Amino acid sequence: MTVTTVTGRSLAPDLARGVMLLAIAVAHAPVFATGTAFGVLDGVAAFLDHLLAHNQARPMFVLMFGYALGQFAHRHQVRGGDWGSLKKLLRRRSRWLIVIGFVHGVLLPVDIIAVYGLTLLMLVPLVRARDSVLCWTAALTLLPAVLVTSGPVLLALTGAVDVAGAGIMPADLGSHLLSGLQMWPVKTVLGTIDIVPGMMLGIWAARRRVLDEPERHRTLLRRVTVICLGVALAGRLPGALLLSGVWTPPAPWAAVLVHTLTGYAGGIGLAALMGLIATRSRPGPLTAALAALGRRSLTFYLFQSAVFLALFYPFTLDLSDDVGFAAAFGIALAIGAVSIVLATWLHRTGHRGPMEVLLRRLTYGRRNTTA
Repeated sequence: MTVTTVTGRSLAPDLARGVMLLAIAVAHAPVFATGTAFGVLDGVAAFLDHLLAHNQARPMFVLMFGYALGQFAHRHQVRGGDWGSLKKLLRRRSRWLIVIGFVHGVLLPVDIIAVYGLTLLMLVPLVRARDSVLCWTAALTLLPAVLVTSGPVLLALTGAVDVAGAGIMPADLGSHLLSGLQMWPVKTVLGTIDIVPGMMLGIWAARRRVLDEPERHRTLLRRVTVICLGVALAGRLPGALLLSGVWTPPAPWAAVLVHTLTGYAGGIGLAALMGLIATRSRPGPLTAALAALGRRSLTFYLFQSAVFLALFYPFTLDLSDDVGFAAAFGIALAIGAVSIVLATWLHRTGHRGPMEVLLRRLTYGRRNTTA
């Protein structure tokens, strides 16, 4: 029997998205911290961030985006929709994602929403492509994705760039917005390369309802969890030690590339682990709370950004110079805790996430907004 939430949704995809949001908060918060103090706690937090979240949360985010596309296509087909109408809906959805992501990306340097929208707009036909096309597309784009994602870190190792977003933030709002407008097109276009491999695998997994019906795929999920998380831990350990300043391996560039590459395995493994957890017949309160958060992932992804904007920027509370890695890690955990509480409250009061409601209305129009 498939474990579902009280709304009739499968538990595992929402649970995976909830855990993904916590990992995204942990990965993003240190970007805005430029405090010079670096004690033992900062070192531990940096190591944990680079081992568990940095360049691993994003692949999981992308995988679940692809899975959502597969779910979207499946529901459309079940309702009797044809491919022509599905294409129109997907293109409309992608254009609105670009609009939402544009506003978000101008304000913060960590947007992925517009990247999702642009990638989907370009690759709508692949939503119904043959499985072999999905797998080959994922395989052929994996190396370019790793190189693009690793590029800023590799440049930072040479001292050519500063990867900390807070370190380059203009002091006033006007200059900040202008800088965001200038950088947004480049970041969005380059970011599409990073999206494709996980997006293709997510669509493939959704077709098989791997997370929608995890009890049918328990053996597969168990194998993927063990293999992918094992590969991720082994492959990411040297990079985590390097990036946290603990140890410099003989070939730092190789450690960075392997760190990014095995982050894709880690993202897949974490999603599979959530599928296994969801096979429990009676999910606990924490599982239910994380699923409530995951069901409102767009809303609380933007909520995270609003908190970062309020705390760290020179024209807001300007805390970036006063916050080290450990404090940023703590702030990320606090944001996650508050998000869980708010999502649980929305769930119990019968409310969807406001951004989910908005995106659905923009996609479908006023009809079927509660479906």
